[in-house]
Amino acid sequence: MASDLLVDLQDDLAGEDTPNSALDQLKLSPMEDKQWPPDDTTTPSKSETDIAEPLGQGSHLEWSNPFYDIARHQIVEVAGDDNFGRKVIVFSACRMPPHHELDHHKLLQYLKHTLDQYVESDYTLIYFHHGLTSENKPSLSWLRDAYREFDRKYKKNIKALYIVHPTMFIRTLLILFKPIISFKFGRKINYINYLSELEDILKCEQLVIPTRVRDYDEKIKASLKPSAQLPVVPLPRPRSPTSSLESPCLC
Repeated sequence: MASDLLVDLQDDLAGEDTPNSALDQLKLSPMEDKQWPPDDTTTPSKSETDIAEPLGQGSHLEWSNPFYDIARHQIVEVAGDDNFGRKVIVFSACRMPPHHELDHHKLLQYLKHTLDQYVESDYTLIYFHHGLTSENKPSLSWLRDAYREFDRKYKKNIKALYIVHPTMFIRTLLILFKPIISFKFGRKINYINYLSELEDILKCEQLVIPTRVRDYDEKIKASLKPSAQLPVVPLPRPRSPTSSLESPCLC
């Protein structure tokens, strides 16, 4: 399956020799409307999709604000400071609605608008990957354009990007995008397999972690617990070598 995914992504990201920019090597024009290959490991069950995530602090903007329709989904949130005093920005993939309900260009502008308030100082990004499905994934061309728009202004002071619950898909994608990701920025990307690992970075209680992300974290931790062991039945003791050399009965 991983090999098929690699072939699909390599076809989508076929290079086009352009000396001006490494980004132009990503030939995405034939697939502007094409979506990413499905990532089965992050596809929610029917019970998950039927549960609406309650809106909270993320919908603090007035309805007249031009970004209100984006902010109300709580996709991008500011979660205080980490253990090093850096502002924390959280992006939750599971809160992205289906394509027809979200203006992805406006989402990018809202993300930049949020970061603009903090990029002059050191900051940290946390990306909750679980919940990114074939229904809400933006196109690869959007991803390319997003990377292009995040110039040095945004990359200079970002100290770490934490990808929580990475899948084979996101790992493969980052490998294929490696030629356009600078070595310095690549060193800032960290994989977080369990929410408990975030405690080394910040206090998790300050994060508004989506319920689906918490449930998924519990699910994968439970799958790693050792199963109940069967009772150990002692093997019969071997006979002593001398026991077979009994003296014959002299009757």
